[in-house]
Amino acid sequence: MIVGFFVVTVLLMVVAIEAGYRLGFAVHRRSDEEKESSASAIAGATMGLLAFILAFTFAIVADRYDTRKALVREDAGSIRTAFLRSDFLPQDDREKAAGLLAEYVDWRLQAAQAAGLEQTRKAVAESEQVQRQLWAMAVKNARLDMNSDVAALYIESLNELINVHALRVTIGIETRLPDEIWLVLFALLVLTMLGFGYQMAIAGSGRSWAIPLLALSFSVVLTLIALLDSPESGYFRASQQPLLVLREELATAGENLRRSQTIPKGDN
Repeated sequence: MIVGFFVVTVLLMVVAIEAGYRLGFAVHRRSDEEKESSASAIAGATMGLLAFILAFTFAIVADRYDTRKALVREDAGSIRTAFLRSDFLPQDDREKAAGLLAEYVDWRLQAAQAAGLEQTRKAVAESEQVQRQLWAMAVKNARLDMNSDVAALYIESLNELINVHALRVTIGIETRLPDEIWLVLFALLVLTMLGFGYQMAIAGSGRSWAIPLLALSFSVVLTLIALLDSPESGYFRASQQPLLVLREELATAGENLRRSQTIPKGDN
């Protein structure tokens, strides 16, 4: 899909430049009233406007990419906090919560590393199922003592975990550049290339071999924007290293918890 996007963009630019050149050549041949200076000024203005819009759009998707990376760290931190505060739960629920949180990390990693949007949504749904189980367990224990500050701390950590999850889904899956921005980008791109080709013809210049370089340059930038706007493409995924480290921590903690339960109470 990305390759097709790049190829179509290059072809669209080359065709627009050629169309502008032919139009300018026809006008220049019929009349000498059209001056190179005015055509050059207009072409330069549209080129500058296109560069501004591209920079503005790139800033949007780059900022969103940085946000996705920051949310991975926040996600790992919220899960770690919930795991530590699960020590306040009764012994049986504590072990169950530890297992659910370890499973939750696995689903978070699968969602981030999935090959397509459908697999990502499936992993997200599984994550939310684990959230509901953790919440139900917290509510059950909180109802045993409605004034417990300890239970409140654990519930607060689960709230944070759920909120960060919602942010990751919104930023990583639901939020995309509006179609209107893409429409403006490509409309301005076509108009700019038309003006560029027109200005070359009015100036009496022949077709330059540098035209493909111009088309390739702008197409690379547009493709980069498209990739940053589509993390499911796999090219610009946020690093999941904080969650990978957390998974190892939870595995070690879970193993220590199981060992402690197998030691007879009378042994020291």
